[in-house]
Amino acid sequence: MSFVHSLCVYCGSSGRGAAGHRRAAQRLGGELARRRIRLVYGGGMVGLMGLVADAALKEGGTVVGVIPRHLDQQEIGHRGLTELVVCDSMHARKQRMFELADAFAVLPGGYGTLDEAFEIITWRQLTLHDKPVFLVNVEGYWDPLVRLLNHVIEQNYAHPETASLYRVVEGVDGLFQAIEAEPEPQLPARAKWM
Repeated sequence: MSFVHSLCVYCGSSGRGAAGHRRAAQRLGGELARRRIRLVYGGGMVGLMGLVADAALKEGGTVVGVIPRHLDQQEIGHRGLTELVVCDSMHARKQRMFELADAFAVLPGGYGTLDEAFEIITWRQLTLHDKPVFLVNVEGYWDPLVRLLNHVIEQNYAHPETASLYRVVEGVDGLFQAIEAEPEPQLPARAKWM
């Protein structure tokens, strides 16, 4: 039995991505609801964000959106959620999403998704948490990022052990297999690569 009862999903607000990315977002939302795992996400009703939320809601899932006030209109804050938290800033949004989640899954997305993913991985590197972070590699979307992260390590700007801060999983099936296999987080002593 997994300790993950609440999954934070970072994903794009754009609806212009590949059809396979949209299908993955819908499948993930539906599976979260069926498995009774609460979805925590960015609160919008557009793009992959809207798809993952709507799919979870359609299956009777619990969905908490967190959106900053200045994006509530731009990203069209989703008013049909179990709960919509409107906060004052992007920093407050990321902090609240972190507090609500047991683990993090990163679907395809743009600069905002990358910002969220890098921040949560960096917080883990700094031993501020030990919650698992999964890059959900849909149709090879994260392959270039993984090559870049490996390059950073090869160029000695990150310790080789930092590759363990996140896990790359293949699609939605791979995500749920990884969640089931993940040990309960335990905040480690200060990491030796610090």
